[in-house]
Amino acid sequence: MTESVVEVSDLRKNYHGVEALRGLDFDIRRGETFALLGPNGAGKSTTIEILEGYRDRTSGEVRVLGVDPQRGGLDWKARLGIVLQSGGEQGNQTVREQLRHFAGFYPNPRDVEEVIASVGLEAKASTRIRRLSGGQRRRVDVALGIIGRPELLFLDEPTTGFDPEARRQFWLLINQLKSEGTTILLTTHYLDEAAQLSDRAGIVTDGLLVELGPIDTIGGAQARIPIVRWTRDGVVREERTERPGEFVARLVLEGEPDRLEVIRPSLEDIYLELVGAADAAAELATSTEGASK
Repeated sequence: MTESVVEVSDLRKNYHGVEALRGLDFDIRRGETFALLGPNGAGKSTTIEILEGYRDRTSGEVRVLGVDPQRGGLDWKARLGIVLQSGGEQGNQTVREQLRHFAGFYPNPRDVEEVIASVGLEAKASTRIRRLSGGQRRRVDVALGIIGRPELLFLDEPTTGFDPEARRQFWLLINQLKSEGTTILLTTHYLDEAAQLSDRAGIVTDGLLVELGPIDTIGGAQARIPIVRWTRDGVVREERTERPGEFVARLVLEGEPDRLEVIRPSLEDIYLELVGAADAAAELATSTEGASK
């Protein structure tokens, strides 16, 4: 996984003088799943739209499958699979008819029946799409995104509307696509989903990339030190320690603590800490700038 399928250098986007992206640098390697994470309005959708060729950048260098997205033709677009954040096919065609129709646009499509099964719509294959529930239409969106056997698959909040069982089935599908060598760019607000599926992640907030790296190193070693939390005399206390077992043993010698728990920070915990720190730094910079004027 050394070849870069996506290369982004100093990516910037301005809207009427407002900087939506402020110099992003990252790459995505062939065969990996890369999660682009961040709060609403952070710049994720703008970044993805630029990579997909839907939106022009203000400045910076971008290459996707070796091509500048602003100049990508039909042959290049046929190598991409795209599941937009909002889709929801509403047509009068059945699920099977719609997939067969879209499969005809690609030189080497997947088998329609296999795709229907992979998104859990076997029982609805002959149902008109407009009669499906919102979550079922979302599955159709995913099916349309993978029918063309893309080299690079964009998944923008793909499991919105899925129940827990459907999400787990979708994860199996993504792992299957990974095993076949598909490169995947994922955005999601489900941090457990990002942790389960992704090899690396980038965290964007306020148009800046504030963290980039393998999932199990995001935030650094310090952020992953376990937290022991307990209550004594009505006061909630906590301590970070690399040896929580030893700490708890000493704590018990002082008397049995109430509400004792050992917390190993999850990706969600680390993400919230990073985003909170970035937001605080941005507010401080803004207030300092205002005071100096």
